[in-house]
Amino acid sequence: MKRALKIVGVAAALFALLLLALTLYYLGVTAGVRLDAKKLTMPTACIRLYDTHDDEIPAAISVSTTTHALPNYVKEAFVAVEDKRFYEHHGIDMHRMLGALWHNLKSFSFREGASTISQQLIKNTHLSSEKTIVRKLKEIRLARALEKKYSKDEILTLYLNSIYFGHSAFGIGQAAQFYFGKTAEELDIAESAMLAAIVRSPNRYSPFRDAERCLARRDLVLTLMQEQGLLSEEQAAAAKEAPLPQKPAAETQHNAYLTLVLQELADLFPDAGSGGWGTLHVHTAYDPALQETAEQVQCDTDSCVLVRDNRRNSIVALASTVGTPMRSPASAIKPLLVYAPAMEENLICPATPVLDARTDFGGYCPDDYGGATDQYMSVRDALAHSANIPAVRTLNELGIERATEYLAKMGIRIRDEDKTLALALGGMRNGIRLPLLADGYAVFANGGTYAASKTIERVTNDSGKTLYARSDSGQKVFSKDVCWLMNDMLMTTAKQGTARRLKSLPFPVCAKTGTAGTEKGNTDAYCISYTSDHVIAVWMGNADGSVCETTGGGLPANEVLRLNRALYAKTSPKPFFDCNDVVRLGYDKLSYEQDHTLLLSDPAAPPYTDPQEYFRIGNNLPHSTRYSLPNIAAPTIFLKEGKVQIVLCQTEYYDYEVTRENRGKKTTIYQGKYRNAICDNSVRSGETYVYTVIPTYQGHVGTPVTLPSVTVPKKETLPDDWWIQ
Repeated sequence: MKRALKIVGVAAALFALLLLALTLYYLGVTAGVRLDAKKLTMPTACIRLYDTHDDEIPAAISVSTTTHALPNYVKEAFVAVEDKRFYEHHGIDMHRMLGALWHNLKSFSFREGASTISQQLIKNTHLSSEKTIVRKLKEIRLARALEKKYSKDEILTLYLNSIYFGHSAFGIGQAAQFYFGKTAEELDIAESAMLAAIVRSPNRYSPFRDAERCLARRDLVLTLMQEQGLLSEEQAAAAKEAPLPQKPAAETQHNAYLTLVLQELADLFPDAGSGGWGTLHVHTAYDPALQETAEQVQCDTDSCVLVRDNRRNSIVALASTVGTPMRSPASAIKPLLVYAPAMEENLICPATPVLDARTDFGGYCPDDYGGATDQYMSVRDALAHSANIPAVRTLNELGIERATEYLAKMGIRIRDEDKTLALALGGMRNGIRLPLLADGYAVFANGGTYAASKTIERVTNDSGKTLYARSDSGQKVFSKDVCWLMNDMLMTTAKQGTARRLKSLPFPVCAKTGTAGTEKGNTDAYCISYTSDHVIAVWMGNADGSVCETTGGGLPANEVLRLNRALYAKTSPKPFFDCNDVVRLGYDKLSYEQDHTLLLSDPAAPPYTDPQEYFRIGNNLPHSTRYSLPNIAAPTIFLKEGKVQIVLCQTEYYDYEVTRENRGKKTTIYQGKYRNAICDNSVRSGETYVYTVIPTYQGHVGTPVTLPSVTVPKKETLPDDWWIQ
């Protein structure tokens, strides 16, 4: 008995220690976490928004509602499917959490999170969507704080006004207008159940993308409501007979743009809407016609389409089904992270040969999309065809720290754990938002200066007084000549590389594609193009990270083509800037192809031996002397049947002079064009000869090559008294 008690005591002590350790860990990782009321809701009263033409944007502000105004079945639909014990717990549903933990342990995954409505509200407004223990613990602490400060009805109101319903509809008010053309207060039971059904995955359960799946989940919500005593059997059955909407009742994709406006406004005027400023008149760069064009994107996945004005450093259109999520940039990061920084550091130029062969970089073995070519290719070709291995090889030579310093100057900050060579291919944990990528490409269009894009141009009050006027202070990132070269290379990508669908455009355009994925399939696809005036950036994928069949050079490139045609239907972009610090020079073709060495061409080079490429002035590349100072490897010399044979090493375009020295006398035995072998059949037995080969080219005498001496054996003769022997 004592032994059993001792065992129980030890077990209890160990459990207490474990509980203490977990508690300390919990308190440690959540120590700096604070509930921010401003993040829970964006004050929209006393705000009027205007587009680039100073016309007021209709229905610009999110349509908010209160739970007091909603029918009970609207609230009950969401509680039934998302958090049936919402009114019983204090932010955390321990019963559900333990069940999810058990399922996760059985599946060796982190698929189920058991989030309550309070936790979902916190995740959507305060945290990222990454699935980590630390984020979950922060979520739990904030959810508990939320429950202490707000009532259940207040939490449900904040939740319903902030969740995403797909097709750029944020909040139940916008969702009711978009799907059904009515206010949230006017929703019926079937409509309420459908909206509650789609919030888990708006893209997957949208009635306009998969009606069958949407119908099944809506009916599941109705069944749950019946099982929980919220609906009668007759009410549930009647609601299940109601049809789904066939098309949107109202287009609301402009709200992805307006979300950025309101976020920017919150930074400029944290107490906007509190009455201290009166009515704020917010003038934006929003272009309604261009926005309408952007909203016409055709794809079976989520998408984000952005148009940036490079002159004003403003976002003029943004149509998205998922806002501006952080996603892997894939190969779209290569120009910003790898090639432009390496060129700025004078490590490469467009003609630099890089080996495209499988290589183990300290345990990291990248491959190309279609497999390595095992050939050398120029940086221009590697960029145009988005070869992966040359990009990784270049980043390895450049250094990750130096490369990411350039990204930081463009507002893209990389976490320490992401600073690996996989970064060259967009490998990072959280990813980058599309506006940041567009800002990076605008640096090339703007001659090397970075300025973050904004949506708000100015803010005035009711009396017309300017409370805020935007002024850009750019930061220099790249030299003008580097940007000129990047523009020229990315034009090649648009003409004959992965973005060649844009080659039909009647004006110069630069472009880059990118495709990210796993062994299961693609997850992200990009095409980013720019002219001197605009950047057009398109991302496609699924918000939940599931695979799709899209590649950057496919549907995204099609959309970029369509948008460029619409944008410049009646005009053309201004020409790209000129640069006097770039020069077009020839380089030695044979050295490039045979030795994979980049040498500027010999001034005496014959035609067609010096392909042209652009270089920075002062590139410090050596010149070839192949033709002004001809040089050859030592020919082969040997005796055959009493004759001297000299086999010349082949060098195109050279003439040769072959001289022979014997007993102090020099004789020219050959002078003329290349021949594979020179035969000297005038040699005498018993004599020693020394041959010299001199390469020449159009009067340029090269370095003489003296060959090893050869001695012709004496011929055997019969003695005079041979008959005696």
